[in-house]
Amino acid sequence: MERHYISGEESYLFGEGKFYNSYLRFGAHPSEDPSVGGVYFTVWAPGAKTVSVEGDFNGWDGNADFMELVPGGIWTKFIPEAKEWDAYKYLIRTKNGDLLHKGDPFAFFSEVPPKTASVVFNLNRYQWGDQNWWSDRGRNHMRQPMNIYEVNLSSWRKNEDGTYYSYERLKEELIPYVVEMGYTHIEVMPLTEHPFDGSWGYQTTGYYSATSRFGNPDQLRGFVDACHQAGIGVIMDWVPGHFCMDDHGLGRFDGTRLYEAEVHKHWGTYKTDFKKNQVRSFFVSNAIFWVEQFHFDGLRVDGVTSMLYLDFDAENGHYQPNVYGGRENIEAISFIRTVNSIVLEKFPQSFMMAEESTDWANVTKPPYDGGLGFNYKWNMGWMNDTLKYMEIPFEERQYNHNLLTFSLMYAFSENFVLPLSHDEVVHGKKSIIDKMYGDNFNEFAGNRCLAIYQMTQPGKKLNFMGNEFAQYIEWRHEEPLEWFMLQYPLHSQFQHYIKSLNHLYKENRALYENDGDCESFQWIDVNNNQQSVLVYERKVQGNNLVVVLNFKPEGYPEYRIGVPHKGYYRELINSDDPVFGGNGYFANQTLTSEEKPYSGQKWSMVIKLPPLSGVIFKLEQ
Repeated sequence: MERHYISGEESYLFGEGKFYNSYLRFGAHPSEDPSVGGVYFTVWAPGAKTVSVEGDFNGWDGNADFMELVPGGIWTKFIPEAKEWDAYKYLIRTKNGDLLHKGDPFAFFSEVPPKTASVVFNLNRYQWGDQNWWSDRGRNHMRQPMNIYEVNLSSWRKNEDGTYYSYERLKEELIPYVVEMGYTHIEVMPLTEHPFDGSWGYQTTGYYSATSRFGNPDQLRGFVDACHQAGIGVIMDWVPGHFCMDDHGLGRFDGTRLYEAEVHKHWGTYKTDFKKNQVRSFFVSNAIFWVEQFHFDGLRVDGVTSMLYLDFDAENGHYQPNVYGGRENIEAISFIRTVNSIVLEKFPQSFMMAEESTDWANVTKPPYDGGLGFNYKWNMGWMNDTLKYMEIPFEERQYNHNLLTFSLMYAFSENFVLPLSHDEVVHGKKSIIDKMYGDNFNEFAGNRCLAIYQMTQPGKKLNFMGNEFAQYIEWRHEEPLEWFMLQYPLHSQFQHYIKSLNHLYKENRALYENDGDCESFQWIDVNNNQQSVLVYERKVQGNNLVVVLNFKPEGYPEYRIGVPHKGYYRELINSDDPVFGGNGYFANQTLTSEEKPYSGQKWSMVIKLPPLSGVIFKLEQ
């Protein structure tokens, strides 16, 4: 018989918080020797009196296969009768005499909810076909276009009978759609196993288990593989800071607070206890698992703010300060720095992205420089200010001009992503199109103006599914997107506009290549609050764009703007074009700058500026 699946050295490293591939030993692993067969089971439960494995292989008899306790509070068992696809749980007898039926924290697969058992799965079978993608990953992703399509796989589309699309069907339909629309990445909302659809995947029970709603782990790998072969990167939403309280999950796993610290009042979940070394091993290993085993290009870490601050959900300001009397969660900060450092050292072509909503400094600086070590941070300030502005009546916008300009005061302090995510189109916040001020025509004109503003501001881009065709109702996780809206011209024209803008973004290096450098951006006219007009340049060597944005419904057949260079300026895109649903009265031909100083520039030209619109001009040398 083969040895215990976990060695003494590995058990020691796990207890030190440094077993960064712990998934290779913990969980259920079919024997590598086909002549032997059977499955090795390993679980951490130091507070248990006894642990046994119950499953299909023993008729769910909790007295049939008791596990052996080895150093470190780890239990192991080799079961010759067990095989791949068998469902199982751990039956834990606590020191208080309770019986707990628990899913495997390291399970690679699970039963389809509402069933809750873990399932034995062999991860060593899949043959990847994305070698060309990986060989090209030495390029600097920060200097490449990143325009992310955020997707909830449960509700992008559904089968006619209301069931979920499979990974196979998503591969056939979602990937070609993303390629056609001109996006560069897909961000998938949490894929880890979760019992409640209404949590959108953010309340996890199986951190190593890709949800069985859409297929098995190899079919998910096939989806990621196909994305890469189509030139699309894949980002996974990852939620290490808290987990759900369901009985079969991590909570009170061995009758004690093993993985959790306390209840997260804000979300009704358990906060993760990052003081425990074994918990740190579990979660660092989990991040590595998704990149190593599933080839995810990056992890977007949810709820980072809730991890950083001890008083995030404090009632009446009452919380337990850290050892220095402060509100910073020292152990969680240490974990964040560790997981970012380890993942990026092991996979330097990948990236880590933070959803962090405060002014915490140096989120995207490396730990050795006092930072948290993320590559990117969602710019929640930009998002809040921008959407607030777009809801303001036209006559009041002149008094709120700073909502559009303030973000440039800090735009280069971090590596930002500009998000219009799922969080902005739920819970009574209204859809993006429905936030726009004015009548139906002006709503679409304003939405086109918003899109061109987002695309030309410094930072990577993210939009939630449905935004691209201006779905009117809020996102509902239990329903597919309202694709039938595309039969109406304004919606189909808006989708065509977003597609054109996405491709324009990829074709112009000025919009992505040097996002983190203030030299890539120059204000030309920032103070015209009376007319609510902005003029600025995006630039890299050999690619100069001038962007003009008019946030009021008054157009100007002759509008002078300053420009930084002598030459010909070609109109790349005009959001008022009739093909996009606009009027088309103010189209510009190729213009020539004249040596007439204006707005602090030596050169200027007179353009036609449509109402409530955005226009991009490209310098043609």
